[in-house]
Amino acid sequence: RGGKMGKCSFGSWRHFVSCLCGSAPCLLCGCCPSAKNSTISRLLFTFFLFLGTLVSIIMIIPGVEKELHKLPGFCRGSDSVLGVQADVDCSGFLGHKAVYRMGFATAAFFFLFAVLMVCVRSSKDPRAAIQNGFWFFKFLLLVGLTVGAFYIPDGSFTSVWFYFGVVGSFLFILIQLILLIDFAHSWSQLWLRNADESNAKGWYAALCIVTSIFYAASITAIALLYVYYTKPQGCTEGKVLISINLILCLIISAVSILPKIQEAQPHSGLLQASLITLYTIFITWSALANVPTQECNPTLLLRNSTGSAAAPQTLTTWWDAPSIVGLVVFILCTLFISIRSSDHTQVNKLMLTEESGAGAGTEAAAESGVHRAYDNEQEGVTYSYSFFHLCLLLAALYIMMTLTNYPWTAVWVKISSSWAGLLLYVWTLVAPLVLPERDFS
Repeated sequence: RGGKMGKCSFGSWRHFVSCLCGSAPCLLCGCCPSAKNSTISRLLFTFFLFLGTLVSIIMIIPGVEKELHKLPGFCRGSDSVLGVQADVDCSGFLGHKAVYRMGFATAAFFFLFAVLMVCVRSSKDPRAAIQNGFWFFKFLLLVGLTVGAFYIPDGSFTSVWFYFGVVGSFLFILIQLILLIDFAHSWSQLWLRNADESNAKGWYAALCIVTSIFYAASITAIALLYVYYTKPQGCTEGKVLISINLILCLIISAVSILPKIQEAQPHSGLLQASLITLYTIFITWSALANVPTQECNPTLLLRNSTGSAAAPQTLTTWWDAPSIVGLVVFILCTLFISIRSSDHTQVNKLMLTEESGAGAGTEAAAESGVHRAYDNEQEGVTYSYSFFHLCLLLAALYIMMTLTNYPWTAVWVKISSSWAGLLLYVWTLVAPLVLPERDFS
């Protein structure tokens, strides 16, 4: 019996090692029956991003350096091991500088694949094997880039990389808004189609209820922002930013139900506008939580009272409520990028995720009767490999800036991206009127 178990274990280990060097379907076929090759590959790359995020979070948690100093022979100044003192400065592995280096390594990893996968049209391309396999070596590459990033001299690295983070964060927030707009349109179309097909008024009632909940939550949030992030005397910036976004949200809600808009887009309505409004108010809250003025930022008062942000250059930290909610939204949007293609051709063209080659793989899997991961990209890729890696690169920069949270820079990046997102949503409403010959369905 023991021999059989040992043989089984050896066989399983050999199969695991071969899968690490093989394709994505081989690696996850036991966990994801009848899964698409393209989806599994995207999920695995997303896992690498989340792994880098987790390491960055650990690096910035207060008290980690103190715990490292308790390990004998590990950090400079800790107890020696066999009379040998450690010569490692553990402070270099922690804090904002460490997060920047981890962000650089993760971004460099995805940039490398974005360049390598330019113009891949089919899984028959030799580079597609690299995209969908060799996961163990990819992991080693990410580890190597991370180690190398910590050898970059301080110099001007942090200040220069900071600007890359600002631009990347802005662009990723726009991608989040594009996905949210697409999700809202798909949601509304699905429920309206169900209502038309079943001739049941319950779907219309559900639309009204959900829309009312979103608007009620937005109104409540706006009131709380005025109460906690403004004062009768002062806090002018907060009052102006809240008021501007409130007015813009009222405008998009009114535009979404204009007769001409409804005629051009029958599925457009207040559900989409209410969801965009709620997200815009969240972005406003997240921006105001970075204001470095204590009387205009109650979360800053809380941080200072607990001693978690005593240094003037680190007045803000990532573990406040807006940042945690933002981290959850980041995870959901990144997974959304990995597992879903849009129902709308214009969004697919924008995100470069045309489902062109899925049919052959699906039919082959059905005919074989075997539940396993299959290659759905034999005739053509179902998404742009390069653009997908570019999205993850921007996501790495976004999470880097979320964890470090530089005060006024974070405020204006988030506010300006919310304005750009609202303009983008208005364009999706008026585009069929301006360009009626185009298909915006």
